[in-house]
Amino acid sequence: MPIRTPILDDRSYQQLRDELIRRIPVYAPEWTDHNASDPGITLIELFAYLGENLLYRFNQIPDATKLAFLNLLKIPLRPAVSASGLVAFSTKKTNSSGTLVEQKTAVLAGKTAFETQTEVHTFPVSALGWARLSTGIPEDPELLEASRARAQALGLDVSDEQLLFYKTTPIPTDPSAPGVEAVDLSTAVDDTLWIAIVADDKDQVDALRIGMAGKVINVGVLPDQTVESKTDVSACPGAASLDVITEIHWQISTTKTSSGALLQPIYRTLNPVGDTTGGLDQCGIIRLELPASSLDFGNPPLVVGAEGAGSFPPEIEDEKVAERVVFWLRAFRTDGGPLGRLLWVGVNVSEAVQERTASAEFLGTGTGQPDQEYSLVYAPVIVNSVEIDVEEMDGFTPWTEVTSFDGSGEDDRHYVLDAEAGRVIFGNGVFGKAPQIGERIRARSYRYGGGRAGNVAAKAIQTVNVSGVTVVNPAAFRGGADSEPISDALTRIPAEFRRHDRAVAASDFQELALATPGADVGRAEVLPLYHPSFGSTTKAAGVVSVVVWPKEDPKHPNAPMPDRTLLRLVCRYLDERRLVTTECYVIPPSYVPIAVSVGLEVKKGYGIEAVKRWVEVVLRQFLAPLPPYGPEGGGWPLGRRVYGPELYAAALQVDGVEYLTGIQLATWDAEEEVWVTVDEVTLEADQVPEIAAMSVVQGNPLPAGDVAAPVADPDKTVVPVPTLVEEC
Repeated sequence: MPIRTPILDDRSYQQLRDELIRRIPVYAPEWTDHNASDPGITLIELFAYLGENLLYRFNQIPDATKLAFLNLLKIPLRPAVSASGLVAFSTKKTNSSGTLVEQKTAVLAGKTAFETQTEVHTFPVSALGWARLSTGIPEDPELLEASRARAQALGLDVSDEQLLFYKTTPIPTDPSAPGVEAVDLSTAVDDTLWIAIVADDKDQVDALRIGMAGKVINVGVLPDQTVESKTDVSACPGAASLDVITEIHWQISTTKTSSGALLQPIYRTLNPVGDTTGGLDQCGIIRLELPASSLDFGNPPLVVGAEGAGSFPPEIEDEKVAERVVFWLRAFRTDGGPLGRLLWVGVNVSEAVQERTASAEFLGTGTGQPDQEYSLVYAPVIVNSVEIDVEEMDGFTPWTEVTSFDGSGEDDRHYVLDAEAGRVIFGNGVFGKAPQIGERIRARSYRYGGGRAGNVAAKAIQTVNVSGVTVVNPAAFRGGADSEPISDALTRIPAEFRRHDRAVAASDFQELALATPGADVGRAEVLPLYHPSFGSTTKAAGVVSVVVWPKEDPKHPNAPMPDRTLLRLVCRYLDERRLVTTECYVIPPSYVPIAVSVGLEVKKGYGIEAVKRWVEVVLRQFLAPLPPYGPEGGGWPLGRRVYGPELYAAALQVDGVEYLTGIQLATWDAEEEVWVTVDEVTLEADQVPEIAAMSVVQGNPLPAGDVAAPVADPDKTVVPVPTLVEEC
């Protein structure tokens, strides 16, 4: 039976008034005028009105009681989450040894502060990335002959079939520019990323080689985060997988060439001292230590007629830029695999997060009482950043942060952090040790900050307090989220009590995915026993796939797709809460393009264009994948067929439609590249429709799909070949 909320007192205004008047003869028999005109009756009616309001509040559960439930269940508010990204430094100083920007240097976007995560030797140089993308054999005889001449300049005499022709393509220098396209290095003839380190002034080239010798340079990388399909996504674990760095081989150019008939430049291997890119797979930096002697690196010698051929760096057509090259870097996978798609590369780069580091603080002195609490100066606090020491007999001893005292013994030096409030909580002496009387407590260090304000746009960070150095963020920062409001915490009490912050049931995965801090997930659906590689035809034991949508996607508003950053955030959050035996995938939705054509007649007195526009809006909302649209307000359900009569009924809801003359539904045949008219579109378990074409006309409907067609992939356009590269 349902649990009904008890009514503690259900008396109404009229009942209170009548009851008070009935008591008049008992307590005041001399009062005989009980009419509404009597002043005493007016006072009784006033008190009855006030009493009814008091009883209404009496029947409500106050928010204070709900907050007490939160404290009783030990459910803290979720703290703010920090935004992060890359910042690039530059300097106009002629100091060839560089200007040091120390770790934890503050950079500002207005009043929002960020902190660098690594030190940066800032040199007056910039980085230009290049790729040698494969093309076919040139059709122009003169261009083909020039390409053959470059191979002969290397000492080769081979056929055209043994040559690899390519087009030199630059990596974008501004990833935030409108319409910027990533460069797909998987189509490179040598599977190599080339980076030219270019001096700001050609007169500084020799001095920079001497000044940069033995120094560490920071190379920043922004890979394209677009996810092509569900099969491109690997299984969680999220956080653990980020620690597995695919081996990338880095080399620096020298001024030497090989001896013998085959002329080739010599490169020296560099050992990265740090790599946060996961093998050029995610946004991060690579820290490369340059050779100790300036004689061990430099620009490869110019071989007339062999520019860009063989393993020589790509040819730079701008002579003014070419003469400012200090040296070249090249990167490739040791197994010969492709590098993927890159959106930007830069130098003098550091990672920055929306956090600040607090100095040591004295929190107080132990009392020996259970459940002692001490407050930090700054809040919200970054989880796992607090270092707490308690002064014991042998001096200050570090204590360990835990999520709860459930597994703590009476002698375990544990504490729990309420990150949102900035409070440190100790055990009760049975579950977790309590600081004893007179023992001083200090926070050796911790970080604080976070919030949605850190999600700044590209080029918003422009302030750094280092003389002669400027800073800018090439791309927008992401991942910041505000602290959880109390109202949201109150509404999740039943769910938290049910799942205990663990992902077991399908609803747990869905709720936790939607609650991922900083991810801005607009919708999440769970597919149990679904493996992305096998589809719905095979039941995969122990596998759970979570389909997620972003709240918005400016590039694809009708078919929003999550990028790799969002998928990683959700994957990492779920991975900490899933069962060990569960294999979890966080995947994008699959869209099936459809075309809809509607013919209608408009009622008299209504504008034709307005009614047509409203019919189109209603149908787009009816087929939309994100809430609050869709048939039931939760977005179009995964795997639900698109049925023509359903669209017919939705269009008839528009005020002003007299009747529909017809409605056509079509799906795209990729093999024949034509629209095929159908009565219904059947979808797989992870698919939703995407409106690729829609027309609404007065009279008979047009053939579905006449308005538009899927756009061809611009990355597959054939381009001319200005130069070539060869391999034996």
